[in-house]
Amino acid sequence: MNYLSSIDELEALYGTPGAPSLRKVARQKTPLYRTWIMASKLCVLSTVGPEGTDGSPRGDDGPVVAELDPATLALPDWRGNNRLDSLRNIVRDGRVLLMFLVPGSNNVVRVNGMARLTADADLRARFEKNGKLPATVIVIKIGEIYSQCARALMRAGTWSGQDESAGLPTMGDILAEQTAGEEGGAAYDAGWDARAAKTMW
Repeated sequence: MNYLSSIDELEALYGTPGAPSLRKVARQKTPLYRTWIMASKLCVLSTVGPEGTDGSPRGDDGPVVAELDPATLALPDWRGNNRLDSLRNIVRDGRVLLMFLVPGSNNVVRVNGMARLTADADLRARFEKNGKLPATVIVIKIGEIYSQCARALMRAGTWSGQDESAGLPTMGDILAEQTAGEEGGAAYDAGWDARAAKTMW
């Protein structure tokens, strides 16, 4: 198999990008990009570090980010699995990408920028939920904002309402596979909802 080794080879296969795909880029939140991002309760955070890349879904029961100013976003780091892959990367290499999704829309709004991590008490307090605070907040300086092409979500029928999860292995199945049955299995799956409910925030 031959692999492409130059940008010229790559561009020869695709042609010139359409003007709208270049003109839609903003350097900070505009009124309409603000409306779109503040409607999003789910984004995917991508980071890069010495060990490679990381992608992490981030969700909330309201806007997934807060606006500190038109060029700066704040993303609370709520409870997860404590692997800290994304956070370790941000401490060492601030480059980030966020992809914001809204159920029902085939568009995805993307933010590229530079991030830093803070445990500032006042900023953490802005995200208080039922007496709980995020351990840290990711502060993102926006480099550019633009909408992604809708075709990927259209092709996948992402918001068709169909449940396609039947027959998938559960996380208990996967954990049991990875630990030769020492952990996971049906008991892990049966208790997951109750465990998650106690540590959601």
